[in-house]
Amino acid sequence: MPGDVLASLWQLAGLPGDALACAHLTGTDPVYPSSFAVATAAQSTIAAAALAACELAHARGVPRQQVAVDATHAAAECLGWFSVDGRVPEAWDKFSGLYRARDGHVRIHANFAHHREGALRLLGLDPEQADRAAAEQAMLHWDALAFEDAAAGQGLVATALRSFAQWDASPQGQALAAQPLFTITRIGDADPLPLPALDAQQRPLAGVRVLDLTRILAGPVGGRALAAYGADVMLVNAPHLPNIEAIADTSRGKRSALLDLRTDDGRRGMAALLADAHVFVQGYRPGALQALGFAPEALAARRPGIVCVSLSAYGMQGPWHSRRGFDSLVQTAMGFNLAEGEAAHASDAAKAGEPVRPRPLPMQILDQATGYLIAFAAAAALWRQQREGGSWHVQVSLAQTGHWIRKLGRVPDGFAVTPPDLQPFLETTASGYGALRALRHSALLSRTPAGWIRPSAPPGSSPPRW
Repeated sequence: MPGDVLASLWQLAGLPGDALACAHLTGTDPVYPSSFAVATAAQSTIAAAALAACELAHARGVPRQQVAVDATHAAAECLGWFSVDGRVPEAWDKFSGLYRARDGHVRIHANFAHHREGALRLLGLDPEQADRAAAEQAMLHWDALAFEDAAAGQGLVATALRSFAQWDASPQGQALAAQPLFTITRIGDADPLPLPALDAQQRPLAGVRVLDLTRILAGPVGGRALAAYGADVMLVNAPHLPNIEAIADTSRGKRSALLDLRTDDGRRGMAALLADAHVFVQGYRPGALQALGFAPEALAARRPGIVCVSLSAYGMQGPWHSRRGFDSLVQTAMGFNLAEGEAAHASDAAKAGEPVRPRPLPMQILDQATGYLIAFAAAAALWRQQREGGSWHVQVSLAQTGHWIRKLGRVPDGFAVTPPDLQPFLETTASGYGALRALRHSALLSRTPAGWIRPSAPPGSSPPRW
């Protein structure tokens, strides 16, 4: 049941159990066609994030408040649907997707030009001339695992299609199974960081300053949630790195600045921001920020009492700990696409005798749930910091979230459902990108409604200062 799932998250974070009486969860799976409990994953992580923000506010001296989350609204929010000036962006590049290999299937993520061009060159094709048909033909000459390894060796993003059993037998699957959903670890000594006085009518994270160094969905969703609960979130982009169009949606509520940490000026700018920050969230490839002097331990030395959040694709342990990855690829590698395809096939008598077609989950729930876990664990770590002092390190990954979703169990008759209408959950606001139509936040706070004060704006719209 969703309430039990929320309680288990709450216990893992070490938060006081009596706060759970303030949570009200309605509805249940299925909401969207799936054999997995994607609505429960959405609802429980969103409720956990909102309730933890309210519990931190309670620790700052204001009364607790009620938090209600409906499964249908939560699942709809995790679709990540939006439009700008009436245009719904294309979700995928034409070269992204599943390809048949000599002995199986491979999924390629090609939404960024350098990933697309690298994958096409690996296939022996000219990126300027190739089309999808040529790429599909070229992949037939590869074994799936061989292409996966070759792509990883070149820093590209592609994974072979696996079953759950194959993933569980792999070294990374075994390493992942030994890890909890997330960790909150004390990494240094410090006094409790002073937070501004909080009025009962202010949103629960008012006065909390968050540096958001993330770009691809999970991290930005986490920062957006913290902003919805009142945190002052500064999205810090590197001017040389690309973004996806979803930034128009995920940067709601945030300042948006540019800093190049490869330069002395950029590092000085980040040090100045860090001096007054409470949370530092980063989703760069493991080791990338360490080389620039911004590893968690270095951050704790510069800003004692900081809460650092590290996001990765496949976890911090195991042979894949440094591999790049996105939600769609992690679903493929871990067995979700094959399991979902088998369940959909079994549910449709008309498909009897046809081959099973691998099928993605109905939303990028690994990204979305991980984003809300970032907000939840960051608020939980801040709660500990206020009570115990210390500097803290939160670690989450898409694959750990996937492993947790598997453990939520399967949904009987999960495909016998009609997707809900999105219209009741949508709102239109002005933004720096145009008229943004997107999902309202699904956590309803009884005293201080969640929402975004700042409109989303392109990178560099704000100066890099609080």
